[in-house]
Amino acid sequence: MAKQTESLLVDSELIELERLAVELATWAGAEASQALNSEPEINYKPRGPHRRPRADGDPGDPVSVIDTNIEAEVRKRVSERFPTHTLLGEEEQQLPNPDADWVWVIDPIDGTSNFINRFPLFAVSIGLLHRGIPVVGAIWCSTTHLTGSGVYHARYGSALHLNGQTLSDPPSQVKRKLGAAPGGSPGSTPHWDNRVTGSAAFELAMVSAKVFTSVPLWSLSIWDVAAGVCLAWSANLEVWIRKDDEWVEFEKFDPAHEGVGKPTSEHSSLRHWRSPLIVGNSQACQYWVARAGTVLGVRGRISRRLRRFLSV
Repeated sequence: MAKQTESLLVDSELIELERLAVELATWAGAEASQALNSEPEINYKPRGPHRRPRADGDPGDPVSVIDTNIEAEVRKRVSERFPTHTLLGEEEQQLPNPDADWVWVIDPIDGTSNFINRFPLFAVSIGLLHRGIPVVGAIWCSTTHLTGSGVYHARYGSALHLNGQTLSDPPSQVKRKLGAAPGGSPGSTPHWDNRVTGSAAFELAMVSAKVFTSVPLWSLSIWDVAAGVCLAWSANLEVWIRKDDEWVEFEKFDPAHEGVGKPTSEHSSLRHWRSPLIVGNSQACQYWVARAGTVLGVRGRISRRLRRFLSV
């Protein structure tokens, strides 16, 4: 966990901010749940230069009107309470104020494909950064490890909570555990079996609750992971990031340049942040770090393409 923020924050202030994040995540989760019985308007957006089409005629990534309405309302409520804070959300394209110390990072529905298909496994992710460091996280999940929906939440230096209750460690007698992994990953490792859920925020909540040993996230956006990093730190887990072709412990989110392969871009913003992350316990993180070269390199690309070809 980044240490440089310890002397900059007052816990009473963080408690208020965490309370707002939980309030917003709870409200947003209820809105999304109610909408499962409706047929919301759905649009599609390009997958971006870093992600290849899944097939010919791929329409892109879905965005429901529920996504956009939730994000708009969260933005409104945060701005009313903290007008000097800036916001960064998945659905609105505006860049956050680069001079703001406080940045709210919002994913109104993480797992939109699950949501619009009425597969009830999705999440709402609300994180808060202070000078790039995740200091508050709240992730509403459509189901928790205790069954039923709820909000996993934490603030900088606190324990991990679920609906206000401190989480305890899971039973230790389980001999073969589970891990989260992206689609196309092997079904198991020598140490655990993998599961694919379709929601990075949900997976990060489950890793933090120690349902999963770990999750490798090969190249997601900041709104997918900001809240989850805070939760992982609160559960005394490790977070690793790939920088300059090597893995180092994550400390903060740094603004990135727009586009892929454009180091001289005029605009640098947290909105453009993308990087591989590995989150989990120490043993699992070391396993993924050692294996990451084959996953991210040429061999990994060939293997993924072969699996896609064989699945047609």
